[in-house]
Amino acid sequence: MSSQGLAVDNNLAAMRDRIGAYYELAKPRVLTLVLITALAGFYLGAGSDFDVALAIKMLVGVALAAGGTLALNQYFERDTDALMTRTRHRPVPAGRVAPFEALIFGTITTIVGIAHLWMGVNPLSSLVTGTITVLYLAAYTPMKRYSWMCHAVGAVPGALPPVIGWAAARDSLAAEPFVLFGIMFLWQLPHSLSIARLYQQDYARAGLSLLPEDRPWGNPSSVLMLIAAIALTIFGILPAVMKFAGSIYLVTSVVLGAVMLFYSFALVRGLTTARRVMFVSLIYLPAVLLVMVLDKI
Repeated sequence: MSSQGLAVDNNLAAMRDRIGAYYELAKPRVLTLVLITALAGFYLGAGSDFDVALAIKMLVGVALAAGGTLALNQYFERDTDALMTRTRHRPVPAGRVAPFEALIFGTITTIVGIAHLWMGVNPLSSLVTGTITVLYLAAYTPMKRYSWMCHAVGAVPGALPPVIGWAAARDSLAAEPFVLFGIMFLWQLPHSLSIARLYQQDYARAGLSLLPEDRPWGNPSSVLMLIAAIALTIFGILPAVMKFAGSIYLVTSVVLGAVMLFYSFALVRGLTTARRVMFVSLIYLPAVLLVMVLDKI
């Protein structure tokens, strides 16, 4: 191979690595969940009037705004990410993207996404998306350094994507999207607390306060996990009660909610692992959303 051809190959490889690093900044796995839940909210809000073009516009705006917000989160957490085994290979602490570049990328992408929703979808969906950005970056992200109750704060922006979808479809809000919000809010607490237990030493090494100290009667996070799991089992039946989901959803929700509660209780009693609770939680949300959507077809 000629030196010129080798140089071209090296440049292409460098370009692929660069694009891949920016892709990682957007936390693609988290972003995928955001897009799926936003689309579920849109579908449930639109019903028989499902507008494919509008749904695509909504997804583009949410992808840009959420991806930019997640990139900004990595910018703000670059110092603590560098101290943890599970995050030190992220683009900024690993040196693949400079902090200033991550800041510019995240800021521009977030603004473009929110503006796109405002002009291309409707202002309400843009406002809900902007609320997520503010809560995630100005409340949840800094609170991780000081209080384990950041889990409850972070569950608010994490539960709002279905509300974006509903707002995009109807240009209004109602009780139904807030039921979806409640399900996602409650689901996130056992999920995030199990992750905090799984990586407890890693978080402690970075000085992040994701779990409280044990008390004589136990750990306060165990109480929150159990309350959330119990509430999720009960709250999860509301879509069927309110008639925007059917009997198949009701059975699925009750069964999976009971499984979540069982494993949460087992974790608190030391009878199972945090990884198993995390795995069960990862099954719960996609399953109940899928059945809820299929019930509407």
